[in-house]
Amino acid sequence: MLFGEFGDAIPAHVLGALGLEAPGTKFDTVVMGWNTLLPGLEVGIGSPYPHLRQYVASRSDKQVAPDVTLTHDPVATVRELKEEDGLDIWLCGGGELAGTLIDEIDRLVLKRNPFAFGSGIPLFGHAPYEPRRFELVSVRAFESGVVIEEYARHRAG
Repeated sequence: MLFGEFGDAIPAHVLGALGLEAPGTKFDTVVMGWNTLLPGLEVGIGSPYPHLRQYVASRSDKQVAPDVTLTHDPVATVRELKEEDGLDIWLCGGGELAGTLIDEIDRLVLKRNPFAFGSGIPLFGHAPYEPRRFELVSVRAFESGVVIEEYARHRAG
């Protein structure tokens, strides 16, 4: 079920290993931070989502694959992308980037695992405390204990 619904968010090398193709039904663009791309780069994967338009946010100049666009201003980039027709934009990892883009996020899809590690990357990095309201759209629990929660940004009116 999730492979179909969120298949666009699976890296190409994983799709290939599973004998699958990205469905092209949910996302057409991915925005990620440099630290999210870095583990792939370290094992020779410079373009993890060639089935999507790929943007990488970095404060400094970096070398990226030809089909990856580097942006120093992710807020302006996302605002421009949201003006275009197309599928959704996926924010792939990166608490610091999510904190930068918090006011551009229309929907949260959170996957909770039944583990407590005690520390980690804050969901919105070190963004200043300023509450934003999201409304619960759906909750799905799986036998594994994984829970997927979806929230939509509250729109006053």
